[in-house]
Amino acid sequence: MNSTTLENGITREDGKYALPASTIIDLPKGYKPGKDEEYMNPRHLAYFRNKLKDWRDQLVEESRQTMDNLREEVRDVGDEAERATRETENSLELRTRDRYRKLISKIDKALRRIEEGRYGFCEETDEEIGVDRLDARPIATLSLDAQERREHLQKQMGD
Repeated sequence: MNSTTLENGITREDGKYALPASTIIDLPKGYKPGKDEEYMNPRHLAYFRNKLKDWRDQLVEESRQTMDNLREEVRDVGDEAERATRETENSLELRTRDRYRKLISKIDKALRRIEEGRYGFCEETDEEIGVDRLDARPIATLSLDAQERREHLQKQMGD
């Protein structure tokens, strides 16, 4: 394994950069990772780290608002129809909150992969996932080919 430590604690091992959480990289306003740049260089990693953190903050805030709404709600509702409607709404809010919790966990794992130098590379094949795919789904862990193979296998197994 070929490992090099660069400025600001950034390391590069076997051609992959690791970006510590404490390292701040100022990106130009409106910066988007370019295909003409080295794949998953520190600027790419900083871009995706910012994108993931913003998404995480948004989910945490929405989840907090959901819990506040549920707490503020009066439990003593009038008739049974209104109570049933309220319970259905509460159930939907709790399912949404659970989905957010799972998504936040995936975002945290993606942030760890950025710190460890594994972000942007397929967990199964170690191939590049691709900037466009990550821009659309920053928590992706598989290349498109590996994802399609997995889905095909799941269909075959009736999952």
